Amino acid sequence: MSTKLELGIDTFGDVTNDADGQPLPQAQVLRNVVAEGVLADQVGLDFIGVGEHHRKDFAVSAPEVVLAAIAGQTERIHLGSAVTVLSSDDPVRVFQRFATLDGVSGGRAEVILGRGSFIESFPLFGYDLGQYEELFEEKLNLFTEVRKQEPVSWTGALRASLDGQSVYPHLENGLLKTWIGVGGSPESVVRAAHYGLPLMLAIIGGGPMRFKPLAELYRNALEQSGQDASLPIGVHSPGFIAATDEEAKETLWPHYEAMTNRIGRERGWPPATRARFEHEAGEDGALFVGSPETVAKKIAYTANGLGIERFDLKISNGTLGHDHLMKAIELYGTEVAPRVHELLS
Repeated sequence: MSTKLELGIDTFGDVTNDADGQPLPQAQVLRNVVAEGVLADQVGLDFIGVGEHHRKDFAVSAPEVVLAAIAGQTERIHLGSAVTVLSSDDPVRVFQRFATLDGVSGGRAEVILGRGSFIESFPLFGYDLGQYEELFEEKLNLFTEVRKQEPVSWTGALRASLDGQSVYPHLENGLLKTWIGVGGSPESVVRAAHYGLPLMLAIIGGGPMRFKPLAELYRNALEQSGQDASLPIGVHSPGFIAATDEEAKETLWPHYEAMTNRIGRERGWPPATRARFEHEAGEDGALFVGSPETVAKKIAYTANGLGIERFDLKISNGTLGHDHLMKAIELYGTEVAPRVHELLS
């Protein structure tokens, strides 16, 4: 693993509250996400990932448009999705949108493809949830063909075939950087290796070291597939940074509790507890929450243990306000990042 670990942020554009505890208009949330991306660039972070959702508690349904707005106000930060729900999209259009983003940003676009953890996009765009697996597999197969930027001849069962058709615009430099985002599925890990695509592990529950077998599986599968064994692995995990551990946890907890319970009611989860929150905030949990020193140590521990090249902190946490997110991004870039690099050097 390179000691120069890339550090980024991810946001789902969660609808946050104003000073009176009322939800902000989604349009204002979108403008706030752009401001967060601009600040991330200014404090030296390497990446911003913007998620795609189609429900009222998240403002972003078209990440590429938001990323293009960020691109116009930044110089160096890389811009990607977190994730693009490929199953309910068209691979040709996904490539075109990100190739366009790559052009207008001067080669800074990346795409993280995944199946998503929400299913609202399937009925919205007329896809059968019963074909959940088949849709992703077939569309990923087509995307990897389009990504070669050569005329495409391809036949599938769920989408119209292509016969020697070219897809534009072409990229100026090489291939579009394309990650596969996975949860805990070994099959998804092997699929990423089969296509020779970097792996982004979404660690949203449980200790980071629980994912070490998946990282090892990926590297072994790369070798067995004859792919480049040095392809990067990244980690996406939620968290929050404040001046002290106590301030970070006390600020985050009510928003984390409300968000977890809201989603949990849809999925049959038990209610969130403070004890569980404290556990996830500890060394063996998925929450990277605390002071800059605490968060830096946990990132370095994760990077060393899993051998990763990118760590993305999911800064959006339910209704947690924009002002808190901006302060967290500032601390991440100015205090956490230098400390992580020092710990890894």
